Amino acid sequence: METERHSPRYNAIEAWSPGDILDAMIEGQFAAVAAVRAARPLLEKAALAIEPRLRDGGRLAYAGAGTSGRLAVQDGAELMPTFSWPQERLLLLIAGGQEALVRSVEGAEDESEEAVGLVRGFGMDPRDVLIAVAASGTTPFTLACLREAKKHGALTIAIANNNDTPLLAEAQHPVWLDTGPEPIAGSTRMKAGTAQRIALNLLSSLVMIRLGRVYRGLMVDLQAVNKKLVRR
Repeated sequence: METERHSPRYNAIEAWSPGDILDAMIEGQFAAVAAVRAARPLLEKAALAIEPRLRDGGRLAYAGAGTSGRLAVQDGAELMPTFSWPQERLLLLIAGGQEALVRSVEGAEDESEEAVGLVRGFGMDPRDVLIAVAASGTTPFTLACLREAKKHGALTIAIANNNDTPLLAEAQHPVWLDTGPEPIAGSTRMKAGTAQRIALNLLSSLVMIRLGRVYRGLMVDLQAVNKKLVRR
């Protein structure tokens, strides 16, 4: 698994100068951007598949665990204040629940049964969309969410940083972000996380633009809920 591989490039990184360590990590961030750029055609196809479902009244769900889950939830949560996306048409699924947003919940990512129950409770149907995010592409919670959503006819989008993995293989629209090994082996909050955040941002923003929630570059459905937004 590429994201877990220990790269010789970063061997003995702890012995490097602070500047060299930062340079290596910055280099990794640029690699994350390049990985998203390479996946642009896949993101476009996914967005164009999502658009008609949501236009028809469908709902949008995000699923993930750990860093991937927190990034997925963040992207979904920002749709309401930015585009006035209705809360009743949004489902944010993170392994371990709300507690996992602020601390690590050990073992939560392995809870497949919990994932199935959450998706069933949402009552997904063929108009709905699920975006599943996992760096490994194998996370049991996330994979179970995707499989259950698919059973109910929902459109499934998968974002992962390892190719040839179950999550990408089973999604109708797989998006592979080829970020490779991390400067700190296995720490996917680094390059992989950056690439996921960008990809989610691009995907949801393109969908909302297509749905008419942006006009002349402005957030025309923005809710002015504070002084800054009133001025805007």
